[in-house]
Amino acid sequence: MSPTAPAAVRDRLRIAIQKSGRLGEPSRALLASCGLDFRESRDRLFCYGETLPIDLLLVRDDDIPGLLADGVCDLGIVGRNVLAEQAAGRAAEALPEVARELRTLGFGGCRLDIAVPDGWDWSGPAQLTGRRIATSYPHLVRQWLEGQGIAADVVLLSGSVEIAPRLGQADVICDLVSSGATLAANQLRPVLTLLQSEAVLAGPVRAFTDARAELMALLLRRMDGVLRLRDSRLLMFQTTREAVPALMKLLPDAEPPTVMQLDGQDTLALQTLCRGTMTWQRLEDLRQAGARGLMVLPVERTLA
Repeated sequence: MSPTAPAAVRDRLRIAIQKSGRLGEPSRALLASCGLDFRESRDRLFCYGETLPIDLLLVRDDDIPGLLADGVCDLGIVGRNVLAEQAAGRAAEALPEVARELRTLGFGGCRLDIAVPDGWDWSGPAQLTGRRIATSYPHLVRQWLEGQGIAADVVLLSGSVEIAPRLGQADVICDLVSSGATLAANQLRPVLTLLQSEAVLAGPVRAFTDARAELMALLLRRMDGVLRLRDSRLLMFQTTREAVPALMKLLPDAEPPTVMQLDGQDTLALQTLCRGTMTWQRLEDLRQAGARGLMVLPVERTLA
């Protein structure tokens, strides 16, 4: 891996995403929601952008930070855990940071946890002193251990980390956890979290100076619009003028409303974009506060 990405000059933007796995399909769906269409190559490793000069590279999740560092791709959709491990590795070698997190994407949520055998009486991080910790994230674990002042051995495993204590390879593990079912099946329990992770859009530390700068700005505008709309709904209702302050207190996640006065009446019609989930209970609370004729509508697109 090169210390810094080469200063490539291109007029097309390249995005690396996971070819298969839990981030692959959500990544494609997100890009499709941004209005991007692609024509896939025969080897299914490259997708040519047809609606915009934005192409896809389909690769392993673990390869994306390296491709960003080498300038092979310009952006990547990757787990924060993978991006952070690469950054910690470069920091350990005194290399400059070459990729940064641009957006959180709201899918692929998990966490990097220390897990101990069920029989352990866990008393805190100091209990790890002198222990062997099996993990696929050695740089993050070493970085955390140094920060805690704990001397422990890090055992690098590329897979099946959870069985390491049963095989005598390690005393505890540090691994990604979603539901915790795999840990429970191996008589392990999580005791502390090193990193909260999810899918993120990663990009270069240095700004582009060619046509990619405008393409990236366009993509981020569209992506921001899609992400804002994920749980957004257009709320419409009627109420009296004096009830408006109380109603807006019940809508802390709403944008400033559009207000229209209905002819010949002391009644207002309001509409506002709400970012949070609009549950039945929220509607009942609004009705109790004076809202009438409540309507909740989906929002297909928005652009700031």
